[in-house]
Amino acid sequence: MEVADILSRDCTRSAVPCTSKKRALEIISELAAGHLNIGSQPLFDCLLAREKMGTTGIGNGIAIPHGRIGNDNKATAVLLTFAEPVEFDAIDNQPVGLVFALLVPEQECKQHLKTLSLIAEKLSNKQVCRQLRQAGSDEELYQIMISA
Repeated sequence: MEVADILSRDCTRSAVPCTSKKRALEIISELAAGHLNIGSQPLFDCLLAREKMGTTGIGNGIAIPHGRIGNDNKATAVLLTFAEPVEFDAIDNQPVGLVFALLVPEQECKQHLKTLSLIAEKLSNKQVCRQLRQAGSDEELYQIMISA
């Protein structure tokens, strides 16, 4: 699976004003709801439940929130950079400014893990992360991520 298979332009936002982890999850849910047969509240509840199990803030200012959705939906991603980093309870206690969220159907557990691994690998590249953080538009952010 390629990033372009799950990430769309209208689920990619740069320099998003955001003040908290909760608001970040709400923004992700609102954007993803436009692509799925689910309202934003169930998506938010799914992401929040996953965060309660343990933070998805992986360090270095990056978070990869994820959750499982109904099997009648397709895997969907949301990519955000924040205007100012927000507290995300990350493992290194640093605020997060770059978020790649992933929502995957429950029956696609193996695909979910492979996709998470792919995203984590891409975001471990410091040059890619620098480019993402410096993106001046939603389109530029999208293009950097799908070509990384």
